[in-house]
Amino acid sequence: MAVKKWYTGLFFLLCANISFAQHKASLDDYLQQGLTNSPLLKDYQNQVQSSYVDSARVRAVYKPQVTGTSLNSYAPVIRGWGYDQAISNGQQVSALVGVNKAIVGPKNLRNQFETIHLQRLGIENAAKISEQDLKRSITAQYITTYGDWQQLSFLTETIAMLQREQLLLKTLTERNVYRQTDYLTFLVTLQQQELAVKQANIQFQSNYATLNYLCGITDTGTVALQEPPVTLATLPSEEHSVFFQQYMLDSLKLVNQRATLDFSYKPRLNVIADAGYNSSLADLPYKNFGTSIGLGLVVPIYDGKQRKLLRNKIAIAEDTRAHYRSFFLKQFNQQIAQLIQQLKATQELISDINTQIRYSDGLIQANRKLLVTGDARIADWVIAINNYLSARNLLTQNTVARWQIINQINYWNR
Repeated sequence: MAVKKWYTGLFFLLCANISFAQHKASLDDYLQQGLTNSPLLKDYQNQVQSSYVDSARVRAVYKPQVTGTSLNSYAPVIRGWGYDQAISNGQQVSALVGVNKAIVGPKNLRNQFETIHLQRLGIENAAKISEQDLKRSITAQYITTYGDWQQLSFLTETIAMLQREQLLLKTLTERNVYRQTDYLTFLVTLQQQELAVKQANIQFQSNYATLNYLCGITDTGTVALQEPPVTLATLPSEEHSVFFQQYMLDSLKLVNQRATLDFSYKPRLNVIADAGYNSSLADLPYKNFGTSIGLGLVVPIYDGKQRKLLRNKIAIAEDTRAHYRSFFLKQFNQQIAQLIQQLKATQELISDINTQIRYSDGLIQANRKLLVTGDARIADWVIAINNYLSARNLLTQNTVARWQIINQINYWNR
């Protein structure tokens, strides 16, 4: 009776430890939390917003730049000692408002806007890839945690079933239908399952905490998990994939760099003007209000062939980009082919395991009927139970493995 109470108490204690709220959390719930709480994705969003500020600054730079300056000086000559007044004018007072505007062609301006636009597209594409990375990590952890939950639930149900059978076996043993050693063999099996439940509960709690950690959730409680809706997605074509988009953007950036280099060697024209008061106070200072206007021109003539060298450097970068893209495409195709092969083999194995489970369950039920009449050997029944448990454990492992493979394939579907 003491043994029975100990087992029953442990069972209810374990059930209490894995009790959950009525609400069942879904994979989408965790994905939404993870994406919302990610500081990296927030950083990318802010970088995109910052790029719009850069575009506005380009427009502002080429608007007239107005500055105010004032210069006031006095160079005394004492007893013939002092600065030459032909140079210093003795004294000077100036208060000017200057205007400076760079003259830029529309093509040059569009090229600068294109530079910022390509940078923004690169940031957005990197954000999409980071989002896929985060989704894959959260989904993988959710699948692992759900697999632990399924295993824990199954083991708990198994213990409940074994405890019901324990009462029958104890009664039959007391009637000398079975030997005491057979009954003890069954108790050992029951105790092993009790320990397995405790270990499974610890593993579930650990993986659940990791899931919350990945999503930025600080809650230490647990809720039941819904089955992950993991289905195989259709992969996009190469030109529409964010993973290949980066190589396209890199190519456009190199073209943009060539254009920027060419514009840097074109003549540059500035219009300058000022107006205000500028006087040495030497003669009619009240008439020294005025204005001036001028043009500044810079024409590159010779730079030691730097332009040609820089163009060669850009060509080398383009060759490097092309090789990286080609290698990535080969790896991508090989990885997808391997994952599809693994998925097919896993699905076939799951089908075989389900067949074994049906046979094992049928054998358990047949032995149970014989057990009631005393015509079954407890050792054979225990072996049947262990075979059934092993098959169910193998089914859980391969179901989780199948979902993980699909998650790996779906990672490339954006």
